[in-house]
Amino acid sequence: MTLSLNSDEHFMKLALMEAELAYEKGEVPVGAVIVIRDKVIARSHNLTEALMDVTAHAEMQAITSASNHLGGKYLQKCSLYVTLEPCAMCAGALFWSQIGKVVYGASDPKRGFTNHKQAMLHPKTEIKVGVLAEACSQILQQFFKERRAK
Repeated sequence: MTLSLNSDEHFMKLALMEAELAYEKGEVPVGAVIVIRDKVIARSHNLTEALMDVTAHAEMQAITSASNHLGGKYLQKCSLYVTLEPCAMCAGALFWSQIGKVVYGASDPKRGFTNHKQAMLHPKTEIKVGVLAEACSQILQQFFKERRAK
């Protein structure tokens, strides 16, 4: 099966490539890409260890990069592809950016934004869940398995 170059699966594979870069650096392997009109304008991965900054999540890095690329703070026509369900902090930033669509792979039952009672994303934001969920979960599970073994 060939993936369309503008399919959700295609862009999630790019986010997974970012997660792999994070993994290689010893960062929690979460990757993100932001797309507008089928063009990637931002790609990132967790940098919390490298930057010693708890806010340096993949989504936060991608939002900043996309905003710089577009020359504005609103991302209404953009889609975020991220390998793990965004946390409350990232969901808040996504709310303020008014991102058009959020697509995530693995759910995060402990820290994901969907655990909160109130809606955390902008009311106009489309959400798609579970794209390449198994691959997104697998890289996280392997990372933490290796960490526990050390």
